[in-house]
Amino acid sequence: MLELETGSNTTMDSQGTTHSSSHGVKLLNSLVCGQSHTAQQDFRTVYHAITDEPIYQVSSHGLNMQAVVDYAKQHGANIASWTFHQRANALKQVAQYLLERKEQYYELAKATGCTRKDAWIDIEGGIATLFAYSSLVRRELSDETALVEDSWIPLSKHGTFGAKHILTAKAGIAVHINAFNFPIWGMLEKIAPTLLAGVPCIVKPATEGAELTHAVVKDIHESGFLPEGALQLICGQTYDLFNYLGPQDTVTFTGSASTGQKLRAHPHLNQYSIPFSMEADSVNSAILTPQADDETIDLFVREVFREMTTKAGQKCTAIRRAFVPAELLETVQSRLVTKLQKVVVGNPEWEQVTMGALASVKQKQDVASKVEQLSQEAEIVLGSHLRHDFTIQADQAERGAFYPPTLLVCKQPTTAQNIHQVEAFGPVATLMPYQDVQELAVLVARGEGSLVASIVRHPEENIEAIIAKIAPWHGRLHILDAKSAKESTGHGSPLPYLVHGGPGRAGGGEELGGLRAVKHYMQRTAIQGSPDALTQVGHSWTAGSQVFEDRVHPFKKSFDELRVGERLLTARRTITESDVVNFAGLSGDYFYAHMDKIAAAESLFGERVAHGYFVVSAAAGLFVDAAQGPVIANYGMDNLRFVEPVKIGDTIQVELTCKQKTPKQLKDPTQKPHGVVVWDIKVKNQHDQLVATYDILTLVERAA
Repeated sequence: MLELETGSNTTMDSQGTTHSSSHGVKLLNSLVCGQSHTAQQDFRTVYHAITDEPIYQVSSHGLNMQAVVDYAKQHGANIASWTFHQRANALKQVAQYLLERKEQYYELAKATGCTRKDAWIDIEGGIATLFAYSSLVRRELSDETALVEDSWIPLSKHGTFGAKHILTAKAGIAVHINAFNFPIWGMLEKIAPTLLAGVPCIVKPATEGAELTHAVVKDIHESGFLPEGALQLICGQTYDLFNYLGPQDTVTFTGSASTGQKLRAHPHLNQYSIPFSMEADSVNSAILTPQADDETIDLFVREVFREMTTKAGQKCTAIRRAFVPAELLETVQSRLVTKLQKVVVGNPEWEQVTMGALASVKQKQDVASKVEQLSQEAEIVLGSHLRHDFTIQADQAERGAFYPPTLLVCKQPTTAQNIHQVEAFGPVATLMPYQDVQELAVLVARGEGSLVASIVRHPEENIEAIIAKIAPWHGRLHILDAKSAKESTGHGSPLPYLVHGGPGRAGGGEELGGLRAVKHYMQRTAIQGSPDALTQVGHSWTAGSQVFEDRVHPFKKSFDELRVGERLLTARRTITESDVVNFAGLSGDYFYAHMDKIAAAESLFGERVAHGYFVVSAAAGLFVDAAQGPVIANYGMDNLRFVEPVKIGDTIQVELTCKQKTPKQLKDPTQKPHGVVVWDIKVKNQHDQLVATYDILTLVERAA
């Protein structure tokens, strides 16, 4: 939220560059409607996490929220006319542009109390998310503006009426309201799938850390890779923004569960059934399994330690409850305390410091208050504001938002309440014993829904029972053992390809999750009609729709010359016993159904049948044109199904149809331009019965 002190004198040029007030404090303006907005009142000052000195002020007072929404829909909506690959390429260019400017973000991150290692997660982790989503979409989706989600669904006896589901960009906007702990990553992981879906975004960052969000959005605007209005930034309160949203819009929220519930209950969102996705802080768990050995205990301690101290424990995924078998409680406590005692808390710019500060003094006060609540049911064994286990390494340490690693032990978790409900959003965790798996499952569920839990186990231990009981309460389960430890991304690392969210208290929403996240901002529509109509709508040939035949073999045509629906009906081939015997010798596949006449007669086939892969190979021999031509290579095969057996003496024929065309971007400019052509293959026998069906993908030369 970006706010300014009343009466301050602020100016900003047309590029959105901030200037200082008469008090020497930076003013951050909202970047909306193609310009910057300067408020005149309701200012809020943000203070340096280390020195507690004012560093910037923010406000969105007087901002015309309806104009912001309208601008996104009138200008930013142009991104919906771009294809998936155009959007993905733009996102890749944005990521590269930001990466080249990362050092300025690291410099700004110092004010939030982060060590460079902490800031790396937010800055380079966020930029990496853009790269990952760009790559995923270019690899998995066609170069179209709409996504055909499934194959032809026949709805009539003779195949003249059927359906497909398609996904199109919603004709609205997405409003992303983010938490303070990851001002860059938190924004980028939301806008990546949104923009790829073809939907413009309005981002509202939390006040603490908004300077980082502002810097990144300003750079994205300056890069020029996105359409005007595709990304706007509101620095300050949202005021009446929700009142101008409609049924095509989407809202996402990351932050506290209490704030999220208030926003979710907004009457305007309910009136228009506006999707609201919430990712809320939760009391996430780490579980040490019953058969843990010495190495497993060390892994568990390391993971809890890392989640307590990384970003000073200010991660929505951080471990808050650590469950251990009762007989191992003292061992785990001793090892964890020993490791935590080595942490050096202080100014992250000092070389010896390993853990920085919380985001603000207000946050420190909130954590201290929550620790006091937790201490009513648990013993503080290390840290907290009540003890003197750590010396803060900083000038005027009392001014900063420093809070030491704090470990509590609750020996009666079954009767405790606060331990399972109260989250101290800092370097705080509570150890708890459990007697058996049944009790463990009950204790974990007392958190009422979490983003993630880590199960640390012996590599040979069977944990199916634990997973079955706790999976319904989590969005993600991280299984850690000696075999995965070296390459594990860790308990607290949401990845672009995996769902980030959780049930119940965790919000019930989903973020990330690969293409699932892109689809969240699109409308799924069932399209019913004839095969011709669905081919036209989806730009992908549908079985039963119009075909085109030509004397020129399709493999002699370039990518540009080929038409969707172009078909080749091949010559026929009769399968002989020699074919079967020779293929067995060539492949080494002497399966009885192909080679043993007596056993085959007793099988469901009643006699010997040809190898399925021989049928595929023979089909290729029928439809491939052997001469050099525009076809460069076979790119792969999808959706192979063997429908009917091919017996010795059967005759096969192939229908080859151009199903879909996708231009391919060249990584190497010296390569010949080419695209991917998907061919529908249907292999039929002499009775016109389908015996095999699949898609073949080929690389085909195209015009420069």
